[in-house]
Amino acid sequence: MLRVKVRTCSLLLAAVCFGAVAPGAKSQATLSTTDTSVELVAGPTAPRLIVMGGHQQTPWRNRAEESLPAFVERAGKRLPLTWHLVTGSGKVEPSQVIFVYESKEPHLRLYWQWTARAGFGPVEHRITIENLSGREFWMPMIDSLCLDWQIGAVTPLRHFYLEKGAGEPSPVGTHLENAGQGYRWTGWSTTYAHDVPGRGREIIPYEAVFLPDGNQPGWYAGIEFSGRTRITLDRMQDGLRSVLGLDPQPGPVLTRLAPGGSFESPVAFLGAFAGGPDGVGNQLRPWVRTVLGSPRTWGDPHYPLTVNNSWGADMHMDEATAKRMIADSAGLGMEMFHLDAGWFRGVGDWYPNPKKFPRGLAPLADDAHRHGMSFGLWVDWSQAGVDTSPGALNVRDPTVRNWLVADVGQDWKPEPFKGQTIDLGVPAARDYAAHEVNRIVADYHLDMLEQDGYLVAQGCTRGNHPHAPPDPSQMSIRHIDGGDIVLSSNSTDVSYHAVRSYYGIYAKLRREHPGLLLEICDDGGRMVDFGSAAHGDYFSITDSYDPLSNRRAFYDASFVLPTAMLESYVKKWPTPRMQNFLYELRSGMMGWITVMQDTSAWTAEQHAVARQAIQLYRTTLRPLIRQAELFHISERPDGVHWDGMEYWDPAQKRGVVFAFRGSGKDDPEHRFVLAGLDPQKRYHLHFEDGSSPDAEVTGQRLMSSGLTVALPLPLSSELISLIGK
Repeated sequence: MLRVKVRTCSLLLAAVCFGAVAPGAKSQATLSTTDTSVELVAGPTAPRLIVMGGHQQTPWRNRAEESLPAFVERAGKRLPLTWHLVTGSGKVEPSQVIFVYESKEPHLRLYWQWTARAGFGPVEHRITIENLSGREFWMPMIDSLCLDWQIGAVTPLRHFYLEKGAGEPSPVGTHLENAGQGYRWTGWSTTYAHDVPGRGREIIPYEAVFLPDGNQPGWYAGIEFSGRTRITLDRMQDGLRSVLGLDPQPGPVLTRLAPGGSFESPVAFLGAFAGGPDGVGNQLRPWVRTVLGSPRTWGDPHYPLTVNNSWGADMHMDEATAKRMIADSAGLGMEMFHLDAGWFRGVGDWYPNPKKFPRGLAPLADDAHRHGMSFGLWVDWSQAGVDTSPGALNVRDPTVRNWLVADVGQDWKPEPFKGQTIDLGVPAARDYAAHEVNRIVADYHLDMLEQDGYLVAQGCTRGNHPHAPPDPSQMSIRHIDGGDIVLSSNSTDVSYHAVRSYYGIYAKLRREHPGLLLEICDDGGRMVDFGSAAHGDYFSITDSYDPLSNRRAFYDASFVLPTAMLESYVKKWPTPRMQNFLYELRSGMMGWITVMQDTSAWTAEQHAVARQAIQLYRTTLRPLIRQAELFHISERPDGVHWDGMEYWDPAQKRGVVFAFRGSGKDDPEHRFVLAGLDPQKRYHLHFEDGSSPDAEVTGQRLMSSGLTVALPLPLSSELISLIGK
């Protein structure tokens, strides 16, 4: 339930929007969901978040006003800004609060907005600045959310954050740190495979801070944007400061304010929680599903699908091989055939290779449809190459050359499926890309489009694009994987414009093809963020596909994102026994499963085992993956010891435990302490592989003594169904 109340610190109040207030007065409002409540005040010269609370915890009090932009630049000169509250122009509604400020000279208007888009979970914040003058200005970066909590100097705090799966999950991945006096941390996120030197692994742009005692109450925040962003956390004396927003380095970061134009900060969300990291997850995942996810996608009971991906045959894919794989995967009960890289004429030339697919791709899609399967396609649509065939995006074309992030040499050649990135922030490049992806979807009868490569430019050498020009004195260009990675003072602004174009392209694509699914890949696991969650349907969470990498990447990302959106690619892996084969499959079955193998090469026994596993996924596991609560009931997987996950749906009184035994030879038995159950109820346990007989146990026992699982072979697994009595 949402509630809102408005009050002023003056005796005068007129009923216009949130009220016209006497000079020097303040207006206050409270915006709440069932989980989070924020008190907001509109001061005469700046607004402020006063306090945030929820879950019956002591409110977190914010000490600082919003730091509104102090200046803009024009012709290299700084023009100071003086902001004042515009009374009668704001808005207070049950789900939204907006305070409005203006600067008279230069004439700018600022909207300070808070929104509750669901009756539960966090609230969202954004700042929009409009240029009401007839002149162009350059404005410094605006942070999305600044927090300065008052906190006791000796109060213990824990800080929780997560790495992206990226090329391969690191040995750590999930971080839980003591945030004592002097603690300082910065986490960065981009869309690129290559970390910036000195910054370490990129994060999913999210953080949580909580008290370690009692029911572990705290707050969490994140950024809904896919460009260059950063989050900081600093503990000092009696305060805890956190800043979320666009990455200010390398600086100075400036963005263009065209006459009549506007700038919008990336949306940030802020919420209160209890129950530690899993408490956040069981609040945030359904919020992402409800607020950011596609209603049409989540309305399909078959989502997430079971998929066979052609990369099992690598780049050596042709029509005959694809048709064989379609027929075999359909017989296994899979629901989509995903044609990966290797089908096209060349990079930037996104037409079927006539030697491999002489009839094109539409007949192949139609064949998948005849088998009752959807058809998906890999495309690196923001990359240019050297092909000269009609329709190809050629780096030598004068028009295309101006779209590139950097010029290429005369002897430049693309990699097998990656070339030079175009800057989507250029309107003509954006329009080309929008038309091209629409053509690909329509011509090839697609049900799913996978984006890969470097969709969002990291930086750009051009001075005639909508973004800020680079600073040549501090510009670096690294040639990697067939393309250039540019880093300069304009890098953040380049990504800002490119991301907004990417979102616009996908919004248009959804309108034109309402049933289309969109996979977010970008070199696998590099674009796992909340902005892409709002514009795509699922993520490739890592570019490594062995069982341990899949479980590690899933363990990390599942703390904050709906598990149905987390895709694991299951690559061929040594499976001398059927127990190892099931271990391999189940390591990718906790979320969206895509088998990256030519299943027609499987043995008859493997076919039978896989068919049964896929049927169980479709009938029993998928409903839990879509809506159940999730509990991380083990340490993060290390491949040696046991690890496990628990799904529990209190509404349906059903759940499942995924149990995995590692490679340790002297560890045949393990106890998993479960969570989320009713200690007074009894639960029927069914061991899918028969490793133990069925049993009936109390919730109290399962959440104290635990669930014992015994497996005689290393690198094996078990599924234990829970049914409430």
